[in-house]
Amino acid sequence: MPEGHTLYRLAREQSALFAGRPVHVTSPQGRFDAGAALLDGRVLDEVFSYGKHLFARFGSDHLHVHLGLYGAYLTGTGTPPPAKGALRMRWEAAGPDGLGVWTDLRGPTACEVLPEPEVAAILDRLGPDPLRPRADGGRALRRIAASRTAIGALLMDQSVLAGVGNVYRAEILFRHRVSPFRPGRAVDEALWAQLWADLVTLMKAGVRMGRIVTTRPEDRTRRSGAIRREDAHYVYRRTGLPCRICGTEVRTEVMVGRNLHWCPTCQAV
Repeated sequence: MPEGHTLYRLAREQSALFAGRPVHVTSPQGRFDAGAALLDGRVLDEVFSYGKHLFARFGSDHLHVHLGLYGAYLTGTGTPPPAKGALRMRWEAAGPDGLGVWTDLRGPTACEVLPEPEVAAILDRLGPDPLRPRADGGRALRRIAASRTAIGALLMDQSVLAGVGNVYRAEILFRHRVSPFRPGRAVDEALWAQLWADLVTLMKAGVRMGRIVTTRPEDRTRRSGAIRREDAHYVYRRTGLPCRICGTEVRTEVMVGRNLHWCPTCQAV
């Protein structure tokens, strides 16, 4: 599932290409026909993300998209390709350079038009997003410090913290040598301040790079040049491989329905 940095980049891209212009909205698949009819031909005001949610504002109506596990956008210029298969939604507009631009959405968990009160209700259910300006990390700590639930599960709870997914969950805990099984109430204010600050840094880097890289240069096999995929993470998807720091085999266990990766030595309970 795309994590918060991906949605932030999508919002920025779509705003640059479509905001301030009338957008031709269709649903070739047919499943979004009613919503497309409400938006078709209207001027897009802005696109913004919050956590793993994407919102496009057309006046008082908002298009809400949640990509889920299988949703994806494909964007291009000129004439769009013939619509095929399960194409939920297509946008077309005159681009900022005068050329036509288009974007296709396939396979989202949610694609719906909502009025402002319903958008506000979604946002109210979400925890702070590290990528949002002036986000209050202390709001997440208040939930974490009052819970006996493992921190590895709490970080995946979007009502506690918005935008963090499986990769950031595993990597942030390793970088601070925190066991994913530590109860939330055992995470003190000083530790959380370090985790939050690091999440802000890593997720902003993810926006700039278009990928998640969490390793420090000195911990990579190749310390200069382009960062290879196998050097990008400490523990995520490295099950059975030696820990980059201590050499212990990285382990995996299912937690809240997703594979959790950790080093049992560096992150001892």
